[in-house]
Amino acid sequence: MKRFHIALAVRDLAESIDDYSQRLDAQPSAVVAGKYAMWRTDLLNFSINQMPERAGQLRHIGFEDDLAEGFSSTSDVNGLVWESFCAQEQDLKIAEIYGVPVRSGRPPRESTSHS
Repeated sequence: MKRFHIALAVRDLAESIDDYSQRLDAQPSAVVAGKYAMWRTDLLNFSINQMPERAGQLRHIGFEDDLAEGFSSTSDVNGLVWESFCAQEQDLKIAEIYGVPVRSGRPPRESTSHS
């Protein structure tokens, strides 16, 4: 299977999980509290990162592809980052960068402070 991948920066992870879960009609398949959430639908691999200073900005795009070998990242002629990976490689990157996620759902809502 091949899914289009979109990664966005968000102001508040918990609020964004609520909003995007409703929009996608699905709960996230992985959540790292206060940092990251990702949904895998039939057509889309959608991830968000809590980055208030970049809220609403596109971080990168690409493809989750069952046939992809490894994890690659390149930039197009406009400087936009494109990633290519299989689901297993993405799962390893998530754990490496953000920590081990809660699978198939979201953790209890936690308060966020912006220091």
